[in-house]
Amino acid sequence: MMNLIILLAVVVAAGAVLSVQAAINGRLGETVGVLRSSLLTFVVGAVTTGLLILFFEPAHAVSLLDVPKWQLSGALFGVVYMMVMVGAVPRVGTAVATVAVIVGQLGMGMLIDNFGWLGNPPIELSSSRILAMVCLALALLFMYRSNTKSA
Repeated sequence: MMNLIILLAVVVAAGAVLSVQAAINGRLGETVGVLRSSLLTFVVGAVTTGLLILFFEPAHAVSLLDVPKWQLSGALFGVVYMMVMVGAVPRVGTAVATVAVIVGQLGMGMLIDNFGWLGNPPIELSSSRILAMVCLALALLFMYRSNTKSA
């Protein structure tokens, strides 16, 4: 149980870091452009990840060239996410952009869980999950309205 709590705390911290990244990249994107800002993020990420693989990644029996090709498509989704956030944050703010992303993540996550898509074990859609989605969607609405009233 304690390991699960630590894992969830680390995931929450990762979410916090994504908001910081979105705010920084949004400012950078306004200065140098969305594509250049995204390129910098991916180049630094690729170099850092390459070094981590070189020094810390244990050997695996399967390489990236051997996996089913659909599993490689996740990399493209990261590019879309980065460019959308770099463009959105300066216009709607970090909090609204982040909550909007989480609404999309939660909605798709619930569909993936419910139907067991992409090889994941099915987790039934419950009234609690639907209520959580409604609450988050309302949070997005209230936050967005708050932005437009203060602008």
